Amino acid sequence: MKFTENRPFDDIAVGDTVALHGRVVAKDAARQFVTLDCAGAGPAAAPTAAGHVRATSPAGQLATAAGAEAPSGGHAARFQALIASAEGLPPARTAVVHPCDTLSLTGALEAAEKGMIVPVLVGPRGKIEAAAQEAGASLKGIEIIEAPHSHAAAERAVALVREGKAEVLMKGKLHTDELMAPAIDPDRGLRTERRMSHVFALDVPSYAKLLFITDAAINIFPDLETKRDIVQNAIDLAQALGIARPKVALLSAVETVYPKIPSTIEAAALCKMLDRGQITGGVLDGPLAIDNAISREAAEAKGISSEVAGDADILVVPDLEAGNMIAKQLVYLASAQAAGIVLGARVPIVLTSRADGVLARLASTAMARIHAAHHRAPGR
Repeated sequence: MKFTENRPFDDIAVGDTVALHGRVVAKDAARQFVTLDCAGAGPAAAPTAAGHVRATSPAGQLATAAGAEAPSGGHAARFQALIASAEGLPPARTAVVHPCDTLSLTGALEAAEKGMIVPVLVGPRGKIEAAAQEAGASLKGIEIIEAPHSHAAAERAVALVREGKAEVLMKGKLHTDELMAPAIDPDRGLRTERRMSHVFALDVPSYAKLLFITDAAINIFPDLETKRDIVQNAIDLAQALGIARPKVALLSAVETVYPKIPSTIEAAALCKMLDRGQITGGVLDGPLAIDNAISREAAEAKGISSEVAGDADILVVPDLEAGNMIAKQLVYLASAQAAGIVLGARVPIVLTSRADGVLARLASTAMARIHAAHHRAPGR
C-alpha cells in the first residue's frame, strides 16, 4: 500500500496507531488494484495525511457493484480453487511410487478421498503399511503392488503406465532422479516426441493470479529446441487450467538482446518461433527481466509496452538453477505455496518435494488430473 499526493506523517512515531478512512474511487481489475481517497489521523486525532492510496485487493475478483462482496481469499485461495475444480472430474488411476512416509501417503489418500485419483501404491508393503499406521490412515480397499525398493517401484510404476493401467504417476519418498530414470528410458520409458519438462505453479499472496515457472527441476541447461518444448508444455498446462491465451515471459538479466548473454538471443528466437507457428496457444515476450515481467510499473518505467510485461502467467527461466532459486525464494521469502508436475511424457507426473505439505501435493495432483483430462500427450 502506498500514498500518492499525500501530506507526510510528520507527527507519527514508531509504535503509534494511525486510523485511515477511505472511499474507493477507482479499480484496476487486471492488476487487482483499488485506489482509495483517504485521510489519516494519528494519536492526537489530528489529520496527519491525505491523498490517494493504491492497495492490492485480496485474491479473487474485485466487486463490480455497490454492496457486492469480493471473495475473502484465505490461505492459498487459488490452490483451493484449483483443487476444487478437479473434484468434478472422473478419478484418474494413479501409480503412487514408493509412498513410504506419512506426507506422500496421506497426500495420495486425501486426493483419493476428494475423488481426484484411484491410487495404486507401488513399493514395499511393510513400509507402506507402517507409514499408514503412523498417519492413522486406513488402507482398506487400496491396491498395493509389491516392489522391494524405490528403484524397483519406479520401474514397476512406469510399466503400469505402458500397460495402460495408470493415467498419472505420483512421486512418493524417493529422489527425483530415481523416479525419472525409468520414465526417460528410450526403450521402456514414457518418452514422446516432446521433451519432458517441469512446471511449478505458485500461489503467491502478492501476485494477482497463479504464477507458473518452468523449468526448475528437469532440464539443467536447455538448448533452444528444448526450450521450445518447455514453453509449449507450460502453455498446454495453463490452457488446461482455463487460461485461454497464456502470457509467457522469457526471462533473462536484461530486456534487450545482448550477444554476450545467450538467454537474450534464445528469447528473441522463441518469439519468432511463435510467429512461425512452431509454438502455439500463447503470447510470448522476451527477453524480460523478472521485475518487468511481473510488475507493470517496472515495465512502464523502462518503456516496455507489451501484453506480457507486468502481467505474466508463465516465467520461462534461462536454466534450472535460476528457476529453482526463483521458486524457492518465492516460497521462503514471499510465503508462496508451490505445486509441481512434469509434462511431455505419456502421462503427467506429480513431482513434489519431500518437504511439501499435503496442500501442495493436492494442488499438484489436481493439475495433473486436469491436464490428463484435457490433453493427450503428443506421440502417445
